[in-house]
Formats: sequence, structure tokens, C-alpha cells
Amino acid sequence: MHRVGSAGNTNNSSRPRKEKRLTYVLNDADDTKHSAGVNCLAVLKSVGTDGCDYLFTGSRDGTLKRWDLMEDSATCSTTFESHVDWVNDAVLAGDNTLVSCSSDTTLKAWNCLSGGTCTRTLRQHSDYVTCLAAADKNSNIVASGGLGGEVFVWDLEAALVPLSKSGDAMEDDCPNGVNGSGNLLPITSLRTISSSNSISMHTNQSQGYVPLAAKGHKESVYALAMNDSGTLLVSGGTEKVVRVWDPRTGSKTMKLRGHTDNIRVLLMDSTGRLCLSGSSDSMIRLWDLGQQRCVHSYAVHTDSVWALASTPTFSHVYSGGRDLSLYLTDLATRESLLLCTGEHPILQLALHDDSIWVATTDSSINRWPAEGCNPQKVFERGGSFLAGNLSFSRARVSLEGSTPVPVYKEPTLSIPGTPGIVQHEILNNRRNVLTKDTSGSVKLWEVTRGIVVEDYGKVSFEKKREELFEMVSIPTWFTVDTRLGSLSIHLDTPQCFSAEMYSADLGIVGKPEDDKVNLARETLKGLLAHWLAKRKQRVGSQPSANGDVLSGKDVSHRSIAHSRIEVDCNAENDAMVYPPFEFSTVSPPSIITEGSHGGPWRKKITDLNGTEDEKDFPYWCLDCVLNNRLPPRENTKCSFYLHPCEGSAVQILTQGKLSAPRILRIQKVINYVVEKMVLDKPSESVNPEGTFTPGLVGGQLTHSVIGDGSYRSGVKPWQKLKPSIEILCNNQVLSPDVSLATVRAYVWKKSEDLVLNYRLIQGG
Repeated sequence: MHRVGSAGNTNNSSRPRKEKRLTYVLNDADDTKHSAGVNCLAVLKSVGTDGCDYLFTGSRDGTLKRWDLMEDSATCSTTFESHVDWVNDAVLAGDNTLVSCSSDTTLKAWNCLSGGTCTRTLRQHSDYVTCLAAADKNSNIVASGGLGGEVFVWDLEAALVPLSKSGDAMEDDCPNGVNGSGNLLPITSLRTISSSNSISMHTNQSQGYVPLAAKGHKESVYALAMNDSGTLLVSGGTEKVVRVWDPRTGSKTMKLRGHTDNIRVLLMDSTGRLCLSGSSDSMIRLWDLGQQRCVHSYAVHTDSVWALASTPTFSHVYSGGRDLSLYLTDLATRESLLLCTGEHPILQLALHDDSIWVATTDSSINRWPAEGCNPQKVFERGGSFLAGNLSFSRARVSLEGSTPVPVYKEPTLSIPGTPGIVQHEILNNRRNVLTKDTSGSVKLWEVTRGIVVEDYGKVSFEKKREELFEMVSIPTWFTVDTRLGSLSIHLDTPQCFSAEMYSADLGIVGKPEDDKVNLARETLKGLLAHWLAKRKQRVGSQPSANGDVLSGKDVSHRSIAHSRIEVDCNAENDAMVYPPFEFSTVSPPSIITEGSHGGPWRKKITDLNGTEDEKDFPYWCLDCVLNNRLPPRENTKCSFYLHPCEGSAVQILTQGKLSAPRILRIQKVINYVVEKMVLDKPSESVNPEGTFTPGLVGGQLTHSVIGDGSYRSGVKPWQKLKPSIEILCNNQVLSPDVSLATVRAYVWKKSEDLVLNYRLIQGG
């Protein structure tokens, strides 16, 4: 678990931001697969004879999935989506509650047999929540531990109830940060919800529920375990000691020393008498809590031990970790067998009858034979070795070359995942991102539509990047990370509104070719098209908004008070989503963001129901989509001087420094020079948006060239004379198609104002 900035804008982010961020995560075609390593597993056995068993998996892609298990197949029946960062652990509490924890600092409770309903979000940790423990025979108790050194014991009944399932439920604000919402959004102030699948809840106490804190850890906690009745809790972490607690009071009962490195995994027998620990020191230790000592140590692995699972009688242990290997060890005889070896470090294990599920840093999950009911059968095959009791003894055996041969070569069942993205590059056009995944496939994504536009297969990423290089300069309007195994596109205001393109360059039909299109604004419109449609339906069916939907006027008023705002004049009430900004509804992206209440949330754009408002979305985002208002932007203009080439006979009257949009094409500068040459002054009939206009304000043009007048009102008289002019910069002839920004970045290459030169083309 590395300390990496969270994908969501959490309150604990190390990088303070005044404005909330909006992130969208691009999904590949198959949403029934994980796209990053699987951190946790939980098996739910069916009660009846005809029902199927379920496997729950939690991934670094931020989601959990439920798999319906048959003898030789596993089908994804539900995706649980609400966490905004890695899911680190998950436990079952009773028959229908799944509790998960995440690097987003929250725990979430889910109705595990539902269609993905999050019944509560529990906020108490100050840092990543790394581990959970549940009591098998007391489904009400769950413990959580994290990097902040905190251990909390949660009474789920108090934390989750009362629960009302209705179309007209109320929610109370919970100042301590415990909140919940059936539609996965953290809406916490009083409001009406009229959605058929909404589950809302409130706490009886005005301050809400506060979990019991087990105080004593000075450093990060990585492992927890509890006995069946929930009367004993053990914890471990970077302090290298096993701490034992009474989870009913939060009091410490003992501290066990022996490991020489981080304790990564703990396991308790049903009675709470015996405890197993696995550590980064590569050792497994068996502790007798009654005697308060280590009774056995097992040198089985050659590297960190990250996962343990025991047989029902606690006679044998399955272990895995960083050395890619799964071992079975007889705790009494110390005999050990290598069951299998994979290609990825093992993160968690779950015994399931005579099989064992193995989760790794890969997005796939495998089931291996385990003989969990009669592990002795595996030892009858031979090939076992005696586990030493010192860590170097196993390493020495390995160095001597007597590496054991794995018992099993192939898993009995594989649940494939989608290869996670491990490398990316934003291309200069600022609309495409080149990616490479764990399988070596290189793909080209279009971020304004959220789709793969080209799959190049297994080619060189570096060569493809060079091949796709374009000499264009467009401001950086988004940032990207691949922490979740997918592309997460981050939009931060006001930077995200800095990039514009002409509609002609985007291929938008039916819009004037030289209209400027703000890329972030159109992208937000595309992302929220479904939300906007749902919202309009709700407003239509509810003439009085009842405070549950944000009117455009409200956003406008709030935002103007908040900061200086510019209205996008080109776009008046332009609600149309243009083709270059239409997002897929087959594999829709997920939004991660937060509003004024409740903390970050994540949801697919097609699952938004129109009730979300400023409590859920950042103001700037709603103001842009509902009112076409953009925050003040910097550097949208480019200043330059226009001089004749040295020795040129052609000279026109210029008015000092000129100013124009960064995206202005050199062709427009040519048109300006030609017009000035042919006429004493530019034609008054030319649309001021069509060419440079002569009005001077402080040495700058009052209007900027954003298009050729011929687009709007036919060919001008001066154009018929057609003197041939070319524009140069640093003695280099410029293509009419390049923009001022591109010339400045790739030809001028200086911080001072751009200087352009013009001359007649020979023979022109």
C-alpha cells in the first residue's frame, strides 16, 4: 500500500484545492471485469440446496463485484460502485451485509444481494483504511484499521439503522461524517427524494453514531482479525507487534513481539485461543494467546507474506505473498507444500469447500484445488519440505537450488479481468491519450467521448507516440492518472476552461466554422447530458422545485457572488451535445466528484437520476452546464507584432502590438495583411468577428480575428485582387494552417511577444 494521492478530492488530500475537482473514469467495453489488481475476497455460501454460492471481490479499480458461482463458471451479477479510490478489504457481516473499506478513508455498507445498493458511508478514519475484521457469530461487529494508526470497532446495528425504504424519506446532517444514501450519493441535508430505489436513513442522536476507538497504535495498521464471538481483536502493522484488544471496551490486553518487519496479515481460530500472523519478514508465526507467546514460527516463503487462510479446524494454513507462491503448511508437523506458483504477488485468499480463491495484483482471479476438508490428501502426493523456524533457513534452501515443484500447474477456474493501464501520454492535440496496458496493448483514447478510437495491438509505445506527434499547441485543460487501472480524467477550474478549438477543426456540422468551442464546457455537457434530461423531467413533473433541484438562477446567483464569471457568448442557451462530445451509454464513464455536503462519491453518468444538485456537484460545474457561465480565463489571447520582412517593398500601416486568440490561424493574418494592402483601411462591412478590426484600445485591437469573413458573407471585393502573401517567423515560412500558439511554441520559442514578418511571394 503506497501513499499516493487519492483519485477523489478527499478532505485529507495532501494537495489543497480551493475548488472541488470533477473526475471522470473511462470504462472499457466490458464492465463485468475488474480493471486493476484484486485486493480482497469474501465467499458467501448459499443456505438452500438450490441456491448458488457467491464470491465478492474488491479491486484497486475502486469497485466491488458479486460473482454467482457454479461448478465451472463464475458470472458477474452486480457491480458495487461508490468508493472513489482502491477498495482494500471487504468482509461479510451476516447474510446480507457486505462492508468494504478504501483508500478514500471510508467504510461502506452494502446490501450484498441487491443490485449494488450502498446503504451507508461511514467516515471516521483520517487516512487510508487498509483492513477489516468481522465476527462470524456476531454479525453486528466489524473492526477497521488504517494508515493513520487508528482502529475502530463499529456496531453495525447502531451505525446503519434506522433504515426506511420509501419514496419520501428524510435525512439528517451527521456532523461526525457518518452519512448514507441509497442512490450512492452523499446527500445529507433535509430534502425530498422521489426515486423508487432510494434508501435513506437517519440517526436518532443529533450527533450521529461514533464508533469505539481502540487507541494504542502509534503507526500504520495493516492487519486485523477477530474471533467468532467478537470478544477478541488482534491488530498488526509497521510497529512489528501483534496487539490484542477487547473490542467491547477498546482496551488493550497484551502485546506480542517476534516479527522483525511489518505485520501484513492476521488470522484467528474460532475460539480466539490461537492466532497466525504473516509478515514482510517472510515468516509465519503461530501465537498462543492464552500463554501470550509465539509457539511456532514457519519459514515457508522467500519474501513478504501478505495472505493467510486456514482450514476449518485451524490445523493447516494456506499462505501467499510477494514471492508469487501459494503454500499449504501443516501447523503441527511443520510440513509444507508448494501448491502453485503464479505470475503476480498474492494479495488475499478465500477457502471455498475443497478449492481456494486467489487474488493477486492482476485483475484476474483464479480458483485452485485445495482439499480444504482433507488437506492431508495433498501431502500424500509427496514433495513436501520441513519449514524451518528461522527466516534465513528458507532462503538458504532456495539458494541451494532445491526449489519445490508445485503440486498444481493450472487453476480449475479463472475469472478474467481487463488488463490495467500502466503507461499513458497526453497527445499535443489535448483530445487524445495514448495508453499501454499490462498485456502490452497500445490504444488511442479520445477523452471528449471516452472511447478507444484506435487499438494498435502490441506495438512499441514510444514509437507510436513519436508517430502520432503533431506540432500543435493547445493549453493543458485536464490531467490524467491511471491509479485505478483505467484513465481518470481530472478537471480543475479554472484551468480546465483554457482550451478552445474552432468548430471546423472538430468537424461539427451545422455550426459556423469559425465558432470557438470550449473543450471542457462541451465535455461537461456530454458527461451530464443524461443528468440534465432526468432533471428536466423532474422539473417538468414538479412545478415547484421544493428545494431539491437547483435552478439555473440559484447557481448563477451563488457563482457570481463566489467569483468573477464570464458568460460564453457563443453558446447562449446551447444545450445540444455535439458528436465530438457524445459519451457512450454502452460503457459509460463514471463521475467522481463532491459538492458542498457529504464528501466524494462515484457513479456512472447513466445512473444519475436528476436529483443531484449543488450538495453533490461543484458549483462551477453546474454553473457551466446550466448557465453557460465560465470562470475568468487567462492566456486565451496572444500578443504579437507584424512587420515587413527586411528589404521588402511591401509595407502596410500597422498599429503597434496586435492581439488575437491563441487559436487564430496564420491564414487570418495573411487575410489581414492582404486587406490592409488593397484597402486604405479594412472594410467596415466585414463582420467584426470575421477579421481584425482597426479600433485601437491601448495599442491592442478591440476585436480579435476568429474567422475568415468569407465564411459568413461571401467573398469580399479586396479578395478578388488576391496578392500572394506569406508570413514568416524567425525566417521560417509558416503554414497558413498553424495557429499563433503553435508558432509561438515551436518556431518563436521565446518568452517575449511574438514577432511575425510578411512579404510578397515571388511571382505572386
